[in-house]
Amino acid sequence: MRKLVFIFLVFIMHNSAYSQVDENQTGAWYMYFFNHQFKDSQWGIQGDFQYRDWQFLGDKEQLLLRSGITYKPKNAGVLFTAGFANITSGQFGDSDDTSNENRIYQEALIPQKIGSRFLITHRFRYEQRFVEGQDFRTRYRYNLFINVPFNNKDLSPKTIYGAFYNELFINGERNIGNNRNVELFDRNRTYLGLGYVLNTKVRFQLGWMSQTTDNWSKPQLQFSLHHNF
Repeated sequence: MRKLVFIFLVFIMHNSAYSQVDENQTGAWYMYFFNHQFKDSQWGIQGDFQYRDWQFLGDKEQLLLRSGITYKPKNAGVLFTAGFANITSGQFGDSDDTSNENRIYQEALIPQKIGSRFLITHRFRYEQRFVEGQDFRTRYRYNLFINVPFNNKDLSPKTIYGAFYNELFINGERNIGNNRNVELFDRNRTYLGLGYVLNTKVRFQLGWMSQTTDNWSKPQLQFSLHHNF
């Protein structure tokens, strides 16, 4: 009987921890992506800085800072990256409590073109995660990006384009310490947006993303600046 009561209390506490997230409230992500290829070299850098809010502004969901070193083998059609990220996460609502995560990651970007207008990129990413209050974790991610130029056949200056992606997250370790476990499925993100190429170095995107985790599902607006310098 005591075991049944204990299991019931754990179930109630687990669900109440996520019941505060308003799944009908649209959040907002503000993002800056950068990429640079060193002159006459196969090496470069890339990364992104993101501020994520549970609502439009005023309720911090996450601050993410990420950067890595890239390597592009000759005639291989792939870009490899190894990098580091720091993430500060806030709680939904009035609480100012935060948690921290440091992350090492490796990824491969594989571009592909189908027909004359469908610009596709496959991204495979492997993460080693050091989350505050948890045991060491890993995660596998696959993202399919599709950009479709409307008034040109590529993303040249003054091009308006449609943007779509879907990213699946799979947990590596299920046990995260102190008798706590996570599901194999971590989350999925589906995005649809509209972009504009200002010039050869800068493009903008505005879109809508639906994020579904093991515990909740929520819509997000995304505002992003993509900078190639």
